[in-house]
Amino acid sequence: MLVVGLTGGIATGKSTVAALFAKQGACVINTDQLARIVVEPGEPAWQEIVRVFGQEILLPDGQLNRKKLGEIVFRDRGKRQVLEKITHPAIRALMYDKLDAARSEGVCIAIVEVPLLFETDFQNDVDRTIVVTAREELQLARLAARDGLRGEQAYRRLAAQMPLTEKVARADYVIENNGELTETERQVRELWQLLQRECVND
Repeated sequence: MLVVGLTGGIATGKSTVAALFAKQGACVINTDQLARIVVEPGEPAWQEIVRVFGQEILLPDGQLNRKKLGEIVFRDRGKRQVLEKITHPAIRALMYDKLDAARSEGVCIAIVEVPLLFETDFQNDVDRTIVVTAREELQLARLAARDGLRGEQAYRRLAAQMPLTEKVARADYVIENNGELTETERQVRELWQLLQRECVND
């Protein structure tokens, strides 16, 4: 099975590209979804987050207040690293379970969407990497539309991540998500055909 890591910058359209790969027939694993599972109330990672960050980062129903936690960790790199040390091992373990299940089902290509792929050295665990890029002004516009983040808050989110140029330099493949959806679809379709050939040759 060919395991492909899909990443990019914040609001570059990683999930859009992942959905397009799923449409082509890929098995897609979204680590953001896994991240939500491992921090459900009562889970070990949830317990550790509450212990470290306090009860004030909880909503009345016990769920994490993601907005509040996000504000804390994106303002303080040290706290962000603490949070990542709690969540990443749990996410990774669940992801490997999903990959093992896909492999046992005879899946040829698995696309794993990992926002912090290079930051967490996950490129060592995959066979190929894809980076989704977009112009900075588009990222900022999407952040405003999606999360209501503007100005300094939005720039802080961009600055908290590895520069896109560095990710592109490390990538095996790059998909530019700057224009019409049809153009992004064309790139995904062409890359999917290439990955299928690689899978057969492997």
